[in-house]
Amino acid sequence: MAADQKPEWSDPNNPGNCSSIVRKGQMQEGQAVSIQKNIHFQKRRNSEPTVEELYEGVLKGDRSLLARAITLVESNAEQHFKKAQALLQKLLAHSGNAIRIGITGVPGAGKSTFIEAFGSYLCDHGHRVAVLAIDPSSSISGGSILGDKTRMEKLARNPRAFIRPSPTAGKLGGVHRKTRESMLICEAAGFDVILIETVGVGQSEVIIRDMVDFFMLLVLTGAGDELQGMKKGIMELADAILVHKADGENKPKATQTRNEYNRILHFLQPATKGWETKAYTCSSRTQEGISEIWRVIQSFEQTGKTSGVFDNRRKIQAREWLYSMITDQLQFYFYHHNGVKSALPKLENEVIAGETTVAVAVATLFNTFLSPKD
Repeated sequence: MAADQKPEWSDPNNPGNCSSIVRKGQMQEGQAVSIQKNIHFQKRRNSEPTVEELYEGVLKGDRSLLARAITLVESNAEQHFKKAQALLQKLLAHSGNAIRIGITGVPGAGKSTFIEAFGSYLCDHGHRVAVLAIDPSSSISGGSILGDKTRMEKLARNPRAFIRPSPTAGKLGGVHRKTRESMLICEAAGFDVILIETVGVGQSEVIIRDMVDFFMLLVLTGAGDELQGMKKGIMELADAILVHKADGENKPKATQTRNEYNRILHFLQPATKGWETKAYTCSSRTQEGISEIWRVIQSFEQTGKTSGVFDNRRKIQAREWLYSMITDQLQFYFYHHNGVKSALPKLENEVIAGETTVAVAVATLFNTFLSPKD
């Protein structure tokens, strides 16, 4: 190989071992020169849409602007908070027209599989479905770990469905604190069924109960824990219990498990006044039981609206939302207070070293927080 053909990184001990050849460019006769010198390339900046643009885009069902609107309300940046609240205020009059369904269950119960089958069934029957899938947060990036959108490929491709995975951001119970706002935005975009899937840790599912109309608990057969007392707290929150994966050889066991749950539910106070919570079997693989659970939800909505329980629950939820936001805002302003940020590390070390009691440290911090500014 000629010396001028060898790349500069070629091995001098093995001059023939080259995976490529460098050739000097040659001008062809009649070829126009289009190379310009001193050109500086800059990355194109994506301008943020205005509140009005987001508002109109959401109402038109623009999926790109819908996603950006949800990203805005999920942002923890101070500069985004006022903009997000202005958007929500404009969209509020267009929300509230969907049935809100919460879905929980132990890991492995097949929540995402059920949601894909159930959501696809609803889309096929003319509904528009929004799925807010609450994922655990990565301790490294803060983003979603499970990626529900990749586990609901069929539903994600459906033009009548919208899936939004949201990281829990460490919120107890796996419910992101912005899920309520995201739900309102999806309703304003014309989605008439909102499905909220939780992580399923089973410790504070009351949080999801406080933002939905109908609450479902997915359970399995053969786990040996159908009658455990630890399930009682979650069972008392459920409006329906679904024994999932009731197909094939597992179907008889599922029927038996359903009967066992119904016996237990007979002795528990219903989660919704005037409604009898029951257990059902279903299979996402065979679609058996999917249509039945939708009829149950429709019956629940009709019964609740007739008795006034449905509207009363939403009023109570709005009140709880108010107090929850107050708590979040107080916590935000407390930890961002300059005096608190300055005093907290020192008091923390004193508490750890046993030099100061926790109560005294807390009192000192609040005195700093509440003291008038100079």
